[in-house]
Amino acid sequence: MQLNNKRVLLTGATGGIGQALSLRLAEAGCHLILVGRHQEMLTQLIQQLPSTGDYLSIQADIGKPEGIMTLHEACLQFKEEGIDIDVVINNAGCNRFDYLKQRDTGSIEQEIAVNLTAPILISKHALTWLTPTGIIVNMGSTFSAIGYPGYATYCATKSGLHRFTEAMQRELQGTEQQLLFIAPRATDTALNDQRVTALNKVLGNHTDSPQFVAQQVIKTLQSEKKMRWLGWPEKLFVRINQLFPSLVSRSIAKQNVAIHESLSTDSNQKLTIERKV
Repeated sequence: MQLNNKRVLLTGATGGIGQALSLRLAEAGCHLILVGRHQEMLTQLIQQLPSTGDYLSIQADIGKPEGIMTLHEACLQFKEEGIDIDVVINNAGCNRFDYLKQRDTGSIEQEIAVNLTAPILISKHALTWLTPTGIIVNMGSTFSAIGYPGYATYCATKSGLHRFTEAMQRELQGTEQQLLFIAPRATDTALNDQRVTALNKVLGNHTDSPQFVAQQVIKTLQSEKKMRWLGWPEKLFVRINQLFPSLVSRSIAKQNVAIHESLSTDSNQKLTIERKV
C-alpha cells in the first residue's frame, strides 16, 4: 500500500507505540483519526504532529461496549461526510505481570476486553466503513505464540488475536479488504513496570524502542505482509515452540527462579536477583 494521503484510524494513539506510530504515519503522508480515552492527551498529540496532515480524534474507551459504539458511530458519520478510512490499526492494549492466582477478576476481564474483544468488534464494524481496498492491522506479541509465566491472560488474548487475524485472512479471500498481524517482542513502554524492565535485563532479553516497532508497522503496511514477527532470537523461539514445545518449556524452566523473584517483588521496587540462566 502506498501510504501518502491515506486515512488511518489508530487506537491506543497516546501510548508509547501509539505516539511513535502517529508520528511515523504522519511523516509518511497519512491523515489520521486518533482514538484514545482522554481528549486532552489526544489534543496534545495532534499538536506535536507535522502541520501538513489532517488529523481527527475520537475520545472512546474501547474496553467498554459503549466505547466501541462511539468509535463505530463516529466512523459511520465520517463516511457520510465523504471521509474515507483506508487503514485501521488495532494498537490499544494492556497487560499485567502477575501469576494468575494473584489477579483480580476485574483486571482479567479488562485485559480480555481491550486486547481481544475490542479488536474483533472494531474489525467487524470496520469492514462496513473501510474502503474496498482497506487494511486492518492487528498488533500482537511474541507471546501470542509462546505461553509465558506471569502473562497467562495476555498470552491468551494475543494468541486469540493471532488466530482471529488468520481466520479473517482466509474469510476475506476473494475480496480486496485484508487483515495483517504484527507481533513485536518486548518493547520499552510504560506498560512494563520496573519488575519487568529489571527481569528483561537479568535474563538478557532484548527490548525494542517504540520507534523501531512503529517503523516495522509502516513496512508491514507498505509490503502488505500477512504476518510479521519481530526480533531475533524470538522469531526462532516461536518456530521451535510450534514444532518442539518441550524444548521451549525447558528453556523457560531455567528462568523460573528469576521470574518468581520478580513476581515476588513489589512493582515499585527494583529486582536485584543475579542472572542465573
